[in-house]
Amino acid sequence: MKRFFRFIFKLLLGLFLFSILLVVVYKWVPVPFTNLMLIRYFENPEEDIRHNWVPSEEISNNLKLAVIASEDQNFPNHNGFDYEAIQKAMEDNKKGKRVRGASTISQQTAKNVFLWPQRSWFRKGLEVYFTFLIELFWSKERILEVYLNSIEMGKGIYGAEAAAQAWFGKSAANLTAYEAAAIAAILPNPREYRAQPASNYIAGRQAWIVRQMRNLGAIQLEK
Repeated sequence: MKRFFRFIFKLLLGLFLFSILLVVVYKWVPVPFTNLMLIRYFENPEEDIRHNWVPSEEISNNLKLAVIASEDQNFPNHNGFDYEAIQKAMEDNKKGKRVRGASTISQQTAKNVFLWPQRSWFRKGLEVYFTFLIELFWSKERILEVYLNSIEMGKGIYGAEAAAQAWFGKSAANLTAYEAAAIAAILPNPREYRAQPASNYIAGRQAWIVRQMRNLGAIQLEK
């Protein structure tokens, strides 16, 4: 029995140290692929995966601002968790309103890079753990860079550069405010929505995001 517990302890310790090492490595090294890309490959083997990592300076500030405006307006200020948004979501859900999430960009980055798309308390617990780690070891600018290079932005489309090329035939560096807002508008369900041509619903979200971008103005992130 002692051997068994010693083995379990060593296994957990090894996984703990490996997780920290992985987060530290990804502080500087581009993320080559994510678990979601692998899952999608086996789900849809006929679907080409388009993913081309680009550094932060080659991503339009319009797109950075658009995803912050649409996904997490408190991103520059929180420590990975938006407690006010979480409380609001809990209150709305208790009242029977449409179920809403409160995941920050940091949480979505942790899930996209290190975990898998499943709704369970175990996965959510790991998401909290990895969110804490990336907030501890990475800068806000790095978190946003990894997020924009890793998220799904259409069927087989991952990251800003692939999305810009697929939807608008241009590089991520040259996206206009309206083009960036169109891409941000489809993020809640990128496999069903299209950035171009946009449906009435996406066009409405796009217009809302552009207004939010104007309200937020330039955003300075920790480097």
